[in-house]
Amino acid sequence: MADPFQFELVAPEKLLISEPVNEVVIPGSEGYFTVLKGHASYMSTMRPGVVEVARGNARDRIFVRGGFADVNVEGLTILAEQAIPLEELDAATLAQEVQNAQEDVNDAKDAETKAAAELRLHQLKEVQTAKGG
Repeated sequence: MADPFQFELVAPEKLLISEPVNEVVIPGSEGYFTVLKGHASYMSTMRPGVVEVARGNARDRIFVRGGFADVNVEGLTILAEQAIPLEELDAATLAQEVQNAQEDVNDAKDAETKAAAELRLHQLKEVQTAKGG
């Protein structure tokens, strides 16, 4: 088992987690990456997806809408635009997010805007799959 390191997950509403953990898997903008104790300093934007937090034998899964992940010698801090434990994420809320993203794709006026909207739609559909809906 990996050695613990300090992890904080902060959303606009509150501090969700502030404790030692063994591993965190993050949906970075360039793809998922895993942070363990001693990870090199790194900063990444996050895409909508699921953060997986391992401590001991427990694993928590938390939906994040986006934000930033900052890895440094002190540990890992995630500043999320929105963070909801996956078991608390309402399927109807997620379906509404997908519908809004689809409308953004349909309303896009240029190729760059459309590509960004399609990426967000794809990412939200990945979360629906992870949720089991």
